Amino acid sequence: MTGFEKIEHASRTDVGVRRSHNQDSHAVLLAGDLDHWRDKGHIFLVADGMGGHAVGELASELAVGIIPHTYHKHAEEGAAAALRKAFQEANASIHARGQQNLEFKGMGTTSTALLLRPEGAWIGHVGDSRVYRIRDGRIEQLTFDHSHIWELARKHRIDPDELQGVRSNIISRSLGPDPLVRVDIEGPHPVRAGDIFVLCSDGLSGPVSDPELGAVTSLLPPAEACQFLVDLANLRGGPDNITVMIVRIGEQETGEADGVATRGLQPRGGSLRRVLVKALRWIPWPLLLLLLGSVLAVEALVLMASNQRALGTFAFGGAAAAIIGGLIALVVHFLREKQHVSRKPERRSLQVYRKASSLVEPPLLEKLRKLEHGLYELVREKGWETDWETHRQHHEAAEKSLEQGDVSAAFRETCRAVQPLTATLQQQRNKVEAFQPLWDIASD
Repeated sequence: MTGFEKIEHASRTDVGVRRSHNQDSHAVLLAGDLDHWRDKGHIFLVADGMGGHAVGELASELAVGIIPHTYHKHAEEGAAAALRKAFQEANASIHARGQQNLEFKGMGTTSTALLLRPEGAWIGHVGDSRVYRIRDGRIEQLTFDHSHIWELARKHRIDPDELQGVRSNIISRSLGPDPLVRVDIEGPHPVRAGDIFVLCSDGLSGPVSDPELGAVTSLLPPAEACQFLVDLANLRGGPDNITVMIVRIGEQETGEADGVATRGLQPRGGSLRRVLVKALRWIPWPLLLLLLGSVLAVEALVLMASNQRALGTFAFGGAAAAIIGGLIALVVHFLREKQHVSRKPERRSLQVYRKASSLVEPPLLEKLRKLEHGLYELVREKGWETDWETHRQHHEAAEKSLEQGDVSAAFRETCRAVQPLTATLQQQRNKVEAFQPLWDIASD
């Protein structure tokens, strides 16, 4: 995949409309240099706490603190093993904390991690927070929701949306409630330039559909997309805390591999030297030394039998040195092979659990235009101050793009026309404690 410095990311978390405290947590731990990128990679993490507000906040904070640290501690064992140990240690710590106080009963959190390494993208997952990948006009869900409704759907081999009368917020697996937990580890998913990864809690994936999430994330820069998606979830009632992280993989420069220019790194001395270096690397030196030691030992015995004790002693010393050197070389070779195997990426089946289009279709654009119009009318009716000039500029740009038949540009500019209106709405919501969510706009 592309180099470690070619990644753009942004995040946003919000308490939502109907909650008094934010129990979500998130973390980013980036490799600081090329060596750390190759050995450990970048890790992005979202956690959604459960229990009383203080308990849920503590659980999610523990998860995002423990998992990256523990992963780094075990990274040399390989991505899959290190991620699994990180989640298991977080689960043990949260469970132990929950046993210390009766007020902490039921303490738990979902946790979803995206790990980017040179061999691809790894995912560690417990709960119903999600990881999506957006590529080639498609948005793909790369995590399985550990929820009652998804487990039932898998059992009956149907889409979760087809199940009626089943509560969607019952979690079947999380970190903390039990002393042991089963962790989903998947990867490495291939990564290429232009890929976009989205991590989010269910406070976003519930109110906002996959096609909307894919379209917004594809057309807006990460920071702008994060803000718009949080605003959109709040417009639809904001029933839960909302957290979103967006990671965009940039273009790789020509002549680079793993983030480093390869020009000038080839050994000098021509093709003959490169062949010799490669050949020497594959010579079984431990076996050759042991064979040499065996030959010298036989020669020493022959010399001793011929009463050539001085030469025999010398040959015997050489035989001992060669055999000891061969044994040492065997041990070193064994340790290197063991380390190589432990660091080798663990290949496993890759799953995509849901797919949807992330392209802007006319119905999706029309839905956004209705939302803009509803917000516009509300702000005017209430007489609230807003940045009307910014709204007007982007609204006119959207109309012009629509006249030219560019629905993607029209969608992007309409998103930007909505933003000053949602900012005003958020200001008014903060002023009025009993402010009601815009269910009528959400229904459109």
